[in-house]
Amino acid sequence: MPSPNTRPAIPRLARAAGLTVKLVAVSTVAGVLTAGLALPAVGSVGLAAKGAVSDFDSLPDDFTTPPLSQASTVYDAAGKVIATVYERDRTVVPSDRISPLVKSALVDIEDNRFYEHGAVDLKGVLRAINKNAASGGISQGASTLTQQYVKNVFVDQAGDDPRAVQAAQAQTLGRKVKEMKYAIKLEETLTKDQILTNYLNITFFGEQAYGIEAASQRYFSTGADRLTLPQAALLAGLVQSPSGYDPVVNPKAAKERRDTVLNKMAEYGHITRAQADEAIATPVALTVSRPRQGCITAQDGEGFFCDYVHRLITTDPAFGATAAERQALWARGGLQIRTTLDPVTQRATQKAVTDHVYATDKAAGAMTVVQPGTGKILAMAQSRPYGLAADQTLINLNVGRATGGGLGFPTGSTFKPIVAAAALESGLTPAQSYPSPYSIPWPAMKNCEGGRYPQGGEVHNDESDLTGPFTMGPAMAKSVNTYFAALEGEIGLCTVTQMANRLGIRQQAGGTKLDAVPSMALGSNSLSPLDMASAYAAFAAHGTYCRPVAIDSVTTADGRALNVPAAGCGRAMTAQTADALTTMLKGVVQDGTGTRAGLDDRDSAGKTGTTNGSKQVWFVGYTPELAAATVVGDTDNQASLNGRTIGGRNVGPASGGTVAGPIWRDAVTGALRGTTPQPLAQVPLP
Repeated sequence: MPSPNTRPAIPRLARAAGLTVKLVAVSTVAGVLTAGLALPAVGSVGLAAKGAVSDFDSLPDDFTTPPLSQASTVYDAAGKVIATVYERDRTVVPSDRISPLVKSALVDIEDNRFYEHGAVDLKGVLRAINKNAASGGISQGASTLTQQYVKNVFVDQAGDDPRAVQAAQAQTLGRKVKEMKYAIKLEETLTKDQILTNYLNITFFGEQAYGIEAASQRYFSTGADRLTLPQAALLAGLVQSPSGYDPVVNPKAAKERRDTVLNKMAEYGHITRAQADEAIATPVALTVSRPRQGCITAQDGEGFFCDYVHRLITTDPAFGATAAERQALWARGGLQIRTTLDPVTQRATQKAVTDHVYATDKAAGAMTVVQPGTGKILAMAQSRPYGLAADQTLINLNVGRATGGGLGFPTGSTFKPIVAAAALESGLTPAQSYPSPYSIPWPAMKNCEGGRYPQGGEVHNDESDLTGPFTMGPAMAKSVNTYFAALEGEIGLCTVTQMANRLGIRQQAGGTKLDAVPSMALGSNSLSPLDMASAYAAFAAHGTYCRPVAIDSVTTADGRALNVPAAGCGRAMTAQTADALTTMLKGVVQDGTGTRAGLDDRDSAGKTGTTNGSKQVWFVGYTPELAAATVVGDTDNQASLNGRTIGGRNVGPASGGTVAGPIWRDAVTGALRGTTPQPLAQVPLP
């Protein structure tokens, strides 16, 4: 087979010499284009030529080849692909990863004199105008491959804006002059092979495939460097009309077009007649790889985390000062996004959640796992799969509304350790005692703005025989409401609010202001599992709070590393306070309300939470290695979980200890299986 790479490239010196007469060329082309575009030509050719020269001179010279939008890849912490995401399915490949056959086929069918002429082919223009004049319409174009590439650049820049795309393709003299100007500029700076490679990477081949690599994978499930002669000819023929010659939809038209390309390749001597005939006799054989992209393709329940990463990149100022800049970064793609998600922890967490709460249940379950001391999100699991089908959802119950979540859930008694932390930091000790009867009036309190809540209304314990007096540790283990109401009354709402803020809780999951009211001690604010897991991680890390982070690194298509959001770890409380809380929360799982969440082989600590009417139930806990928050709730009408069938079992009276606790236990057991147990801190308590 003759080599398809034997085309002589135009020497740069010759190209430069040709540019000295570019204004004459533009004038001539303007004239023939006027006729070719079926404009009123006879009396206006000279005027059009004069205007074209003026337009040509007024265009800026700073045309640059843009970075092409490509697919981005999201990886977990072990380097496994979570999902490939893109706005346009394109993988840019260098020249040596494109088969010479497809290069030769494209040139032969689109611009057979590509290696002989400059940016504008005057012979081709004159030939086209003669044929168009004879036919009475526009039967043949005259754009060179370089001009076509320039047009494709403008189409690509137009994105999905129909008006902008139409303007980029408009059959007008102004656009043709613009194409010529920039085509000439390109031929001054790029080799013919570079222009051809750029063309093959940018052009649309149909079936959502942009660029030769994506097209090769789509139609033949192979790389662009491994295309056979019939395959190369078929793809080269698509660029004229990707929909008209689509081999999936119109196989007959596709074969006719492919055979036309093969005949042209033989005509111009780049394959033999025998090779063309053999290829023509070959049926069109496709091995179609349907596009599978986006977070919906993620496995092991990772779709919600993938979506969270997407929203971080498009909302966090670390990735651009404005929303437009961040969206442009995402749309341009080509990003290698390495995340914090641990596949072992994710699988264990997803299994635990879906084993205990079914997708078809009216209640939904969610769980987030965070690494203490780093803020790394290790897992995000949810009972309802990511998607739009029945019993699926796109709402990430693990996060707040700003990053793809909902309104969150009232946290119940899982907020009590935050009240205790505020009290210990205020100088009180775990020995602090209150009578803690079954029921007391809410103490009078003020918030940080000076708003006063007078004494009134009743707060009571979950059981009538749960009465004091209690100190802080036993009150935590038994989740005594009246104790924590008295504790909150003594230190004040502002002190509690400030501690919540230091633990990253500055607003409710829906984006509204944290509600600093007396009932906040009992978890009246709606927060997300990510909020609660991150707060408890500070207890495990001896008082160091880290903002949750999902992204370890982001690298652009050209290998540039981007800055990513930092955890910004800092002290939220003293180690003494945190370790005292850990000691109390160990008591919750040892002989308190959270015994069904306790682990057999290692230390754990945590707190149950059950809201009014058992509409939501929580367990938030930790080991030295991880902190995790689990919630189960009715997302539709906020009905009680009592007596519901959840995960195939009637839960009876629903509580954090009986419904959420076992999920937490199974997830953490699976995540840490095979690891050496580490002890939690413990301090003496009265």
